[in-house]
Parts: sequence; C-alpha cells; structure tokens
Amino acid sequence: MKKSRQRVAQQPLSLEHLARKKGPATSDIWELRLYVAGQSPRSVAAFSNLKKICEEHLPGRYTIEVVDLVKHPQLAAGDQIVAIPTLVRKLPQPLRKIVGDLRDTQRALVGLQLRQVPPENGTI
Repeated sequence: MKKSRQRVAQQPLSLEHLARKKGPATSDIWELRLYVAGQSPRSVAAFSNLKKICEEHLPGRYTIEVVDLVKHPQLAAGDQIVAIPTLVRKLPQPLRKIVGDLRDTQRALVGLQLRQVPPENGTI
C-alpha cells in the first residue's frame, strides 16, 4: 500500500531570509560591482548609499568592487553598461542591475531582491 504525500504550498522566501536561515558562509557572500564616472556627486552618493544598504542588510557578507569608467571605459562592455552609476549584483545568481544613485532604499532593496515588492493598496 502506497502512502500519498501532500505538498504544502509555501510563501516564496526572500534571499535575505534564506541568508539569515543558513548563516554566514563563503557561498553567502554577495559580490557587487558599482560602475561610476570618477568622483561625480552621483557616483559618490551611489557608493555611500550602497555601503549603507549593505551594512544594514548584509553585514559582513558582501564585497563591493568599484569600476571607474573615466579611467577604464573599456570595462563597460563586460556587463553591458549603458548608464552610470550602475550597480551589478554578480552573486548570488541571477545577475541583477540597478541604474541610479540608490537613494530610494526600498526600490534598491527590491532591485537587489533583498525585499519583496510591497503589495499595492487594496490587494491581498
């Protein structure tokens, strides 16, 4: 006699929740690359905002590589950069890109998949 197994549908988990559940490990390191144009105000703001987001939501589990396209314009082709500043999340997969200075923290968190998209008013 076979036993039937029922699958229970679960709510999708955020990457932040999964990371907290697993605890820090080398495979949990977030690899981020920020493309900027020199020391422009937007570039400086993007780095500052990214650092703040990482310290608050990924403490000790991230690396940030800053690529200055003024000094190394040829590097823009590798990640198909068409606007700056642009943040590229290399790891964890899948690759994600966010254009702008990251001042809208909630939007940046959703873009990085650290937070789910908030439901619209009146929906469940």
